[in-house]
Formats: sequence, C-alpha cells, structure tokens
Amino acid sequence: MSISYFKYASVYVSIAVILLSLVYGSYFSFIAPLYVFGLIPLIELFFSGTTQNMEKAEEEIARKDWKYDVVVWSVVPLQFAIMFFFLVRVGDATLQWWEIAGMIFSFGISCGVLGINAAHELGHRNTWYEQLMSKMLLATSLYLHFFIEHNRGHHKNVSTNEDPASSRYGETLYAFYIRSVRDSWLSAWHLESEKLKKQNHSFWSFHNEMLMYQFIQGGMLLAIALVWGWKVMLFYILSATMGFLLLETVNYIEHYGLRRKLIDGAYYEKVLPIHSWNSNHPIGRIMLFELTRHSDHHYMASRKYQILRHFDHSPQMPTGYPGMMVLSFFPPLWFAVMHKEIDKYKATLEGAALA
Repeated sequence: MSISYFKYASVYVSIAVILLSLVYGSYFSFIAPLYVFGLIPLIELFFSGTTQNMEKAEEEIARKDWKYDVVVWSVVPLQFAIMFFFLVRVGDATLQWWEIAGMIFSFGISCGVLGINAAHELGHRNTWYEQLMSKMLLATSLYLHFFIEHNRGHHKNVSTNEDPASSRYGETLYAFYIRSVRDSWLSAWHLESEKLKKQNHSFWSFHNEMLMYQFIQGGMLLAIALVWGWKVMLFYILSATMGFLLLETVNYIEHYGLRRKLIDGAYYEKVLPIHSWNSNHPIGRIMLFELTRHSDHHYMASRKYQILRHFDHSPQMPTGYPGMMVLSFFPPLWFAVMHKEIDKYKATLEGAALA
C-alpha cells in the first residue's frame, strides 16, 4: 500500500511525450496527440480494469498520505515550464506551419489533460494554497471561471437541464461546445454576482473574482504579446482553446443522457452514482487522477482522487475516457454506441430510476 502512489507518477510519461513533441518538432510534434488519442484508446480496448475498492483501513491510510498530494502538486510547476518552453519554441521562425500545428495540439493536450484535470482535483480541496494552485493551472487554459462555475454551479445542478456542463440526450458534441462554453461563463458571472450581493460587496471591487479573472487572463495575453509577439500570442490562444475544449469533451461524456428526477416540480433528487458515467479502464484512470470514477466524485466531491470508489450500480462506459472522447468527435458513432448503452442501463433496476 505504501508505494501504490507510484502508479500515478505515470502522469510524467504524458509530460515526457509532450516535451518530446516540443523539443524535436518535425514529425515528432504530433507524437502527443497520437499517444493520447491513438495509442491509449487502442490499449484500453483490451483492458477493462478492476472494480476493486480499498478496504476502510487502506482508504484511511491513503487519504492521509501526503505523497499522493505531491504528485498532483508537481503538475503546477511542470505545466508552467511546458508553457514557457512552448512559447519559446513556436516563436522559432524556422519552423514549418505544420510543425507549429503539432506543437499547438501538444500544448493544448498539456492544458486540457494535465493542467485542467489537476486543477479540478485541487479545486475541490479546502486549503488556500491548493485552491491557488488550481487557479494557476486554470489560467494557463484561460478558463479561470471554471473554478466558480464547477464548484458552485455544476456540482449543484449536475444531470439537469439547468447545468450547462451536463450534455443532453441527442445533443452533438459540437452543439454542446457552444452551449456549455457560453452558458458556463455566464453562469459564473451570475454565481459571483449573487455572492457579492450576499456579502454586500460592490460589483466593481477586488472581491469580484470573475472581474479579477478577466484582468489576470488579459494581462497574461498582453505579457505574451509584448515578450514573444502577437503571432505567438495567437498560437497560445489556440492551444488554450484546445485545452478547455478537451475539458468540455470530458464534461460531454461524463453525464450524457443521464438525468435526475424533479420532485414535486420543486427540487431535484439527490445526486447519486447513477447520474454519472463511470470507467475503470486503467490508463485513463491513472492519467486523469481517477476522474473516470466520476460516479463517486459527484456522490461525494470532497473525496481525494486516490480513494474514489467503484459502484456496481453506476452506468459503465464501454471503454476508457480517452477512447470515449475520440468516439464523441463522430456524433453518428457516438449516438449508435451510447444510445444502446443508455437503453441497456435503463432496463436495469438502478437505471429505471433515472428521469
């Protein structure tokens, strides 16, 4: 048990692949996307993973083990190092356009698969320094409002039509992108405005986190433009956009077609493991800090990643998150697979309880 945290250090393999793409350029610049969206989904087709959970005593030891925290914390300096190196590399005038495109994809993966995912885990912690680290990582994807909307909006409204980040039955990924990106940003403004009113603070004050986030992100872009030029700033925006679209792709697959019941037309039933898609496929689980055990995360958001549990009665994805993300890029294939899975799950005792 004392060395089980080592498996999460495999996240450094992804970091090494991303750096390989940036350092060597040429055809190597596409190694990161091929690794994440080619090799890993292929491997996970043949390995379903384990449904085993920790014993209570093991869980308590793991929960208090600081080494699991260090692995997540380490993503912060590494993400900023990758970001700095990316800015230097794409400013090289000798690079071909397709090399730059590969590097944009690679750093976009760093933002979406590493940065935002670690930010998600840290954003649920209750210490000021871990929440600060979460915001630092989100800033690299120009998606700071996620900190507000996810914690105060998504977890409250998940698996309802009131939640921008819960995809609807029959909705394509690309339609979801537009709705979720737009409405999540607006929701964060609304949530922050409500908080300011309750605390009797002015909208135009340092207490308005959303306002501060816009200044921070705008300042980052201005600094990049001044140091590396406007073209590099544009490349950075493209990578950051890819990063938050990868996040939204994960949002899309996590709750697709699952809805909570509205009780007496007044309030929704409690969030249960049946309201999130789960996956135990091993590589995606480890690479994404157990995000794929999403049913337990929404059932109890305060649980640290290393002790998230499998529930037999939660809906299970046919393959891992990387593979399901690839499938979602092709709506007809996605609908063909997932609508069959939804019908099959709703035919079970647990699935029949869905709205």
